[in-house]
Amino acid sequence: SLCAGRPPSLSYQELKDLKKTDVLHIDVRERWEIDRFGKIPASINIPLGELVEALQMDPTAFKEQYHQRMPAKSDPVVFSCLAGTRSKQALGFAKSLGFS
Repeated sequence: SLCAGRPPSLSYQELKDLKKTDVLHIDVRERWEIDRFGKIPASINIPLGELVEALQMDPTAFKEQYHQRMPAKSDPVVFSCLAGTRSKQALGFAKSLGFS
């Protein structure tokens, strides 16, 4: 459950532990950043500018574009970026669309 107030943040080890569970990890960095700095294993890249549209897609279109099952509004999702600013924005976008 999300806490009120500041968005939750995870350490690297907490993220590694979470990824052993059924959590969807969305990396909101730009594609050039993935090319330059590398992809985080088992994450999907949805740049922040595409996120709102992506989270409102038809599930079939989402799977075709991102090669991953679209998350349900109650599914556990983790957002990441380089410094934390964009992932906090992503969390706000997802919550505004009804994701818990």
